[in-house]
Amino acid sequence: MSDLNDNSLNINFLKESVLKRLCESLDKANNKGWRKLGEIVKSDKRFKVSLDDMDMCSLKALEVDGSPSRSLLKLIGDQGCLVGELVEFLQIMGHTDALQCLKPPGIQILVQPQSVAVIAGHNLRLSCYAVGASHVQFKWFKKTEEVHNSSSPDLVFSPVRLKDAGFYICRVNCGNAYEFSHWAQVDVLDVPPRYGKVLIQPQPQRLLVGDLLYLESTDKVALLIGNLTYRNHPQLKAPMVDVYDLTNLLRQLNFKVVSLLDLTESEMRNAVEEFLSLLHKGVYGLLYYAGHGYENFGNSFMVPVDAPNPYRSGNCLCVQSILKLMQEKETGLNVFLLDMCRTRNLHDDATPNVVLKVTANIVFGYATCQDAEAFELSSSGFTNGVFVKFLKERLLEDEKITVLLDRVAEDMGQFDPTKGKQALEIRSSLSERRSLTDPIRPGDYSDAAEAQNLLWSKAHELPESKLLDFDCGVQIKMDFAAEFSNVLVIYTSIVKKPEEMLSCQAHITNLPWDLDVDPKLMNKETLEETGSFLLSGSLPQHCLYTRLSSLQKLKEELAFTVCLQVLFNSLDDLVQWNMDVNIGKPLTAKLDLNRPTRKNSCQLTCPMPHSPSTSPSHSPASDRRFHSQGPCFPQQHTNPYLNVCEPLHGAYIKGKGCHFSKILFFFGIFAFILIGQIRADG
Repeated sequence: MSDLNDNSLNINFLKESVLKRLCESLDKANNKGWRKLGEIVKSDKRFKVSLDDMDMCSLKALEVDGSPSRSLLKLIGDQGCLVGELVEFLQIMGHTDALQCLKPPGIQILVQPQSVAVIAGHNLRLSCYAVGASHVQFKWFKKTEEVHNSSSPDLVFSPVRLKDAGFYICRVNCGNAYEFSHWAQVDVLDVPPRYGKVLIQPQPQRLLVGDLLYLESTDKVALLIGNLTYRNHPQLKAPMVDVYDLTNLLRQLNFKVVSLLDLTESEMRNAVEEFLSLLHKGVYGLLYYAGHGYENFGNSFMVPVDAPNPYRSGNCLCVQSILKLMQEKETGLNVFLLDMCRTRNLHDDATPNVVLKVTANIVFGYATCQDAEAFELSSSGFTNGVFVKFLKERLLEDEKITVLLDRVAEDMGQFDPTKGKQALEIRSSLSERRSLTDPIRPGDYSDAAEAQNLLWSKAHELPESKLLDFDCGVQIKMDFAAEFSNVLVIYTSIVKKPEEMLSCQAHITNLPWDLDVDPKLMNKETLEETGSFLLSGSLPQHCLYTRLSSLQKLKEELAFTVCLQVLFNSLDDLVQWNMDVNIGKPLTAKLDLNRPTRKNSCQLTCPMPHSPSTSPSHSPASDRRFHSQGPCFPQQHTNPYLNVCEPLHGAYIKGKGCHFSKILFFFGIFAFILIGQIRADG
């Protein structure tokens, strides 16, 4: 059922295409525009719209692509305004054009064409199925060119040839209405069979009739990245809990796990490079990512915490490019679990030119469907996102990975808060019963692989506990715990205190500037006060705790000062002793992820030719298709269950346009001050 048929839907959850048409209608109208809507809403006791709010909405007109209507709708949407209530307000206004925007669409595309890679000479079928108020008609296009004899919902290639590779889209007509499908990328591979070879030889096994055949891996490696503290975009909560829970579960399955929080672009690229260095022939590789993301033309992009607003593919990491590099390692299994939005990024018209090998060992588990958002549960504390909430219940099951994900999808389908909003999507080329529980059979490692494995082990070693003996007779014990591969917790306790002392405390000070630690969150009596909510049940009590995140930013060894403050029975003032401590480079600080991105890193494996983002010139609906959704940025909403990824709307301006945008910004500030001064004089 369409969102527009549900009057109980919060207006912040309307589709972007609907919001855009609605705002255009309200912005253009004079006596029936957004100001009139604001007056009507203001008279309703359920909502609060002040004069200052209306002034702020008015200033949006000074911004490039700014919309006062969108600002007003966002304001009342955050206060819980529903579609049914908005319809009532528009009916009072008598704004028929705006009401028309909220009517259900006449065409519904039920099956979207899917991107595919196929060997030349095989048969191929692209499908697009839709329904409408009357008979629907179909027409297929390759880029901007119409495909001859393509008036069927199925576009068939029999056989497919190399020249058939490209981007395809289907236009659906119903009377005077029309709608475009998603783009589908067709990769046609020229793979002569004479070049085939056996990469992994089968090992002899003795089995009785009825016994199960178990496959083996030469090693199992997982990279888990959770980005939540974004600099230019709304922040998230769930990735920290999700990465922590999956780390513990994957370690039970004998995975070597690297778990990292809040990585910049260069840090993400270097982390992927270190991950790839641990892969070799027969290894199971797993990549989990939680954070902001988007999907264009079938390519998924992970957004670093330092990405600008708006961001483009050059600011992000392409998952398919990482898969290509994993294939070059001749891995036994490649698993991608992507817990992010898959909506389209209109600011990005580039497409990575990634040519993948045909291997029967790839599994993608998407937290949501194409062109849809991923959710995290609304909570005052820290909880899992919807995907991991159900994934962690199944991850240890001894099942083929695709069967396991199927069961997770079934579990998610029974979850009421996300029914009709989020559904797990699985894509797989897996031809064998590969499971995450498969045993490890070490292979023949090269010297380089052995060195990388040793470095991985060193990068997960905690510093040794220290006993600090001060001249005054006090002995302090310093211990360490890893919350993530780049998050260290230091906790200190008093081991020995002379009787003549009334009290004493040891504080950590003078930490390196690289770590940017808030002094107010250091030396706390509970872990929760430091921002650590996941280790509280596993560490001793009666200590002082300090949490150090972003260890990858350390350029030198971690050196700091322990400041001991003592109150003697015979003295009124505190007496202080200091001791310098150096614990080297802890955890992933050893990997130097803050180094400049290398020339052969994943960044340069993603060439970005101009993609066919222009729709057919004789198809007026194409503009609607490409402006139907924006990049995915999670926002905080009043929905009692969920935080949903919603589009933000900022113009991307090149060159001089950036300076023009700044001029408008300062002019807007001046206008706002002037309005306030006029009010004061009045």
